[in-house]
Amino acid sequence: MSKGLQAVAFALALPLVLVVAVVIGTSGDDGGAGAGNPAARQIDYESALAGAPPELAALHERANELIPGGLAGFERQLGALEGYPVVVNLWASWCGPCRAEFPFFQQLAAERGTEVAFLGVNSQDSDDAARMFLDEFPVPYPSISDPDREVWDDLLARGLPATAFYDAAGELVHLKQGEYDSEDELGVDLDRYAG
Repeated sequence: MSKGLQAVAFALALPLVLVVAVVIGTSGDDGGAGAGNPAARQIDYESALAGAPPELAALHERANELIPGGLAGFERQLGALEGYPVVVNLWASWCGPCRAEFPFFQQLAAERGTEVAFLGVNSQDSDDAARMFLDEFPVPYPSISDPDREVWDDLLARGLPATAFYDAAGELVHLKQGEYDSEDELGVDLDRYAG
């Protein structure tokens, strides 16, 4: 093969070699929460949420669980949290904006989870896909499985993601349609509606 042909072959092969190297370099599991996803937060939830009141501590014991139940299960869980403001994030594994904002919920649930209850609602999704998503983005609270969109429809959400804020009496006080663009934006709504 001539030197000119070798140079062309090298130039064509180099991008493929670089892609393979990047994939191999990022596919290892470092054992941390959200390993392999740089957007996921690695948080020591046990330390961050130590000293939570019993009702919230019980919620944290179900961290990252997917609870069956649809609307009835959601209403039971909401009732068990009466006395605390509750932030409910509706999400799905197939939803790109949900993936983008999930790290904000990871961080703020760790910071405020001793005073505010957080819940997830996984809508119109398979349990297997939802569990894989939660492995990637672990949170210190459970998510209710809502494959038939019962909670979504009950809240009159127009799409995903959506975030509902309930006061300590269990009354819906605000529904944010769409994604949070920043942790600060979510923090402002937490102060306003769950503070």
